[in-house]
Amino acid sequence: MGALTRLSPAQARRIALAAQGFADPRPTGRIDARHVRRVLDRIAILQIDSVNVFSRSHYLPVFARLGPYPRELLDRLTAYTAKPRRPELFEYWAHAASLVPVEYQPLLRWRMDRAHVEPWPAIRRLAREKPSLLEDVLRLVADQGPIVAGDTGIPRPAPRPGHMWNWHDGKIALEYLFYEGRVTTAKRVNFERFYDLADRVLPPEILAAPTPSEVDAKRELVRISARAHGVATEADLRDYFRISHTSTKAAIADLVESAELVPVEVDGWAAPAYLWHEARRPRHVTARALLSPFDSLVWYRERTERLFGFHYRIEIYTPAAKRRFGYYVLPFLLGESLVGRVDLKSDRQAGVLRVQSAWVEPGVHPNRVAGELAEELALVAKWQGLDGIEVMPRGDLATELAGVLG
Repeated sequence: MGALTRLSPAQARRIALAAQGFADPRPTGRIDARHVRRVLDRIAILQIDSVNVFSRSHYLPVFARLGPYPRELLDRLTAYTAKPRRPELFEYWAHAASLVPVEYQPLLRWRMDRAHVEPWPAIRRLAREKPSLLEDVLRLVADQGPIVAGDTGIPRPAPRPGHMWNWHDGKIALEYLFYEGRVTTAKRVNFERFYDLADRVLPPEILAAPTPSEVDAKRELVRISARAHGVATEADLRDYFRISHTSTKAAIADLVESAELVPVEVDGWAAPAYLWHEARRPRHVTARALLSPFDSLVWYRERTERLFGFHYRIEIYTPAAKRRFGYYVLPFLLGESLVGRVDLKSDRQAGVLRVQSAWVEPGVHPNRVAGELAEELALVAKWQGLDGIEVMPRGDLATELAGVLG
């Protein structure tokens, strides 16, 4: 390959799609846990989020790559519903709040050791000012776990303007212990986290595994990130596990020296890039998928714009009158391009998937998108147990989409 390789934007895009699992056709037969594990082997992280207007976000990246799969397969890998408990995934702050393979837990212990300096200020302040409360809450978990935050008996404070989470000190203490890795998620019911001692949740061989040095752990996390990206800038590699710039640069240097990363230039990219040495380089990609706002293909918005020319911002926290595209907007991947976006809502009581708005990207003909999008919406509606699809008359793709759906 030589010391330096130049890639076109199209080549870089196809490499990235292949690394994320979009160059393979979806399974045509029965989908089982092996298919889900293969997705996780590639992307490493499933970001979780509480918004459920369409679907819990962690289910969607698996659907995007596999199509309609039994969601209980993923539930079983978390072991939130399985007995005896044998989790293959656990919750931690990896990218953001995420489901991560349990074998990565030793690689994240350096972050657990930094609970006193890394989390947001309210958590650090409580740990500093009320250490006895932390120990009291830890004893409560040990004696009564799994518990929810309300079991601490500490009342919720009055709502405060501008604060997204109205957490009481008991919840804050549990979240500090969660960041430290001393407690973890045993299960979720209606998405509420039940906390228990990590020793009672994680497999014993994981807990007994040696702790790598911080340098070695971060190098391995960047290695995982590089494999999941295919081709990436330092900023891309840094963002995947939220590692510092300095640490990522050092890890990249080591991986270049070992020839696992190959320095490359991508036409139009301002920053240097790095190609994973085993990255697939397909000649074309024929993917079709609706992407969660938290899908690892698009969660780093600067990379999404660089790869696809697609400007994407989530508007959940934007006042309704100021939203451009909608509340829960999913990009639509068709072939090798992001060709449109839809604002989706699952009306579970009415049994209807509501397309609140539908948009096509500039330069893309609506007729090219509408039929493929209609088929994908039909798949995802059936997967969610919804009987119909209704398209609201908002967006420059809405008329064509409604016409295809009848």
